[in-house]
Amino acid sequence: MSNLHRRAGADRHAAALHVNPLYSGLISEGGVPRYRLPDGPMHPDAALAIIRDELMLDGNARLNLATFSTTWMEPQAKELIGECLDRNMVDREEYPQVAELEGRCVNMLSELWHDPGQGIGCSTAGSSEAAMLGGLAMKFAWRRRRGGAGGRPNLVIGTNTHVCWPKFCRYWDVEPRWAPIRRRGGPSDLRLDPEDVVSRCDADTIGVVAVLGSTQTGAYDPVADIAAALDRLEAERGLDVPLHVDAAGGGFVAPFLQPGLAWDFRLPRVRSINASGHKFGLVYPAVGWVVWQDAADLPGDLVLHTDVLGGPQETFTLNFSRSGAPIAAQYYNFLRLGFDGYRAVQRTCQDVARHLAAGIAGLGGLEPLTDGGELPAFAVRTAADLGCTAHELSDRLRRRGWQVPAYHLPPALEEIPVLRFVVRNGFSFDIADRLLADLRDTLREVRGPGRPASRQPLTALTR
Repeated sequence: MSNLHRRAGADRHAAALHVNPLYSGLISEGGVPRYRLPDGPMHPDAALAIIRDELMLDGNARLNLATFSTTWMEPQAKELIGECLDRNMVDREEYPQVAELEGRCVNMLSELWHDPGQGIGCSTAGSSEAAMLGGLAMKFAWRRRRGGAGGRPNLVIGTNTHVCWPKFCRYWDVEPRWAPIRRRGGPSDLRLDPEDVVSRCDADTIGVVAVLGSTQTGAYDPVADIAAALDRLEAERGLDVPLHVDAAGGGFVAPFLQPGLAWDFRLPRVRSINASGHKFGLVYPAVGWVVWQDAADLPGDLVLHTDVLGGPQETFTLNFSRSGAPIAAQYYNFLRLGFDGYRAVQRTCQDVARHLAAGIAGLGGLEPLTDGGELPAFAVRTAADLGCTAHELSDRLRRRGWQVPAYHLPPALEEIPVLRFVVRNGFSFDIADRLLADLRDTLREVRGPGRPASRQPLTALTR
């Protein structure tokens, strides 16, 4: 369903909501209009009840394996969020302590990502805004390096990137240079080839984006290998191309589950990192984070100065006013869980993901392309003789309450339809086993009576 909403036509202008008779006396006669403002106010209990009734039609968030966004927080966190909803994050004069909590979170993330000590960063209204800020910093730095002599700027990105990156390129007139993901080895090998990346770089390349946890497959790009290839490019051709890591998912996973993996500021080539606090950062939507390795990586002409809120301040986010509640919630999780707590939560998610992937592989006719061993998320494709398509299987699972998205892999592998399973905090082994049982029954239905599970080998994805 599109997130673009068009005005209802004249034939729908008079449409009204059908309201439970028990609410009579709490609302005006004639019902509640759907697409125009009511003529007058109604009792708050009635407004609450009407909206709650409609929201019952939404899916169960805990059974949603499509989203990476957090769907459960502790009651104490919810209480804190409610107390902070009215605090405008941008008004640092009025709410200095919220700004202080933001600064503490940035410092904690900088240390977690092995920043050498000169970094700078901020919160955002989500990881997409954080990614765009990273892209803008690279574009402005490129313009400064080229001194006005450059052509059209370009950005090298993988076909496994989030939609925010082609958005960035379109909105800020940057040419996207697509590097395809390929499968050459084991089950978790759908990722960028460093040489493919470097071959697309030139003097007008503002940067390269590597993904630490693709939303399509859950796989990590080989960030250290890409950084090494870019180091060689500079040594051989004098092209200093910065590397940005889109760690929307992996930024809150890899430090706890793969601490020896070099993907962050341990690599000097990595100049900036974005991450999503409302994904594996375990906070309700919406909060993101972006950190630059050095203050010099954030060009000064991107930072604006204003005193409109009563005191001088600097701002370098796309959004201006937003609630401080997600910042307080992120800080709550940092205090509440600490390093060991985050590691325990993410380890459990990964264990459940691997258990689920292994169980699905044993059903026949389904092949996990990744196994949940990096992000606790994986993609599954269907055999040609399964008896239904991936999209039909997704629809059948939805009838049982499960939300499992079906989609096609990106160009070069676009003929492969897959299903994605994301395991988040609160999705237990018991829930996973219930899903496996429903999936087993669904496959039995589509195969028909007496038809055995498919054992047809699935063709290789190597391209």
